Amino acid sequence: MTTAPPPVFGQFGTTLAFAERALTATLREHLAQRDTRPETWYALRLIATRGPALAREDLIRDLEGSRRLDSDSARELLAGLEAEGLIRGEAHVDLTAEGETRYRGLLEYISGPTIRLLSQFDLADIETTVRTLQAITRRVEEEAAGPALAN
Repeated sequence: MTTAPPPVFGQFGTTLAFAERALTATLREHLAQRDTRPETWYALRLIATRGPALAREDLIRDLEGSRRLDSDSARELLAGLEAEGLIRGEAHVDLTAEGETRYRGLLEYISGPTIRLLSQFDLADIETTVRTLQAITRRVEEEAAGPALAN
């Protein structure tokens, strides 16, 4: 006899998808006011938080995992950021001083709406949600890597 999964399991994916859609739309609106595409923000954020000297190929792999970028468009994005003077490096990528300034300005600008939104919820619930989503991400990545790593 098979035990039915809890009903919340069936709600999880849809709920996550709608939350992601709403948050992404809000982010796009805010970034558009600064004439910045979300893909630019994501690249700057990854370099700022995973650097210094983030391996270019790792960055491209992370960027091409998004819905709007593939390997070629991720490489084009990085070339554009280099041309704008926001990033530098061949095998390893760093923010330039101008890139750091741009990243910090965008971070400050979008932090306000994020704080206003999340402040409406219990901090422990937000912390639990973040830990759970991080654990789910790790588990999916482990399972995708193969059965030997999933244990």
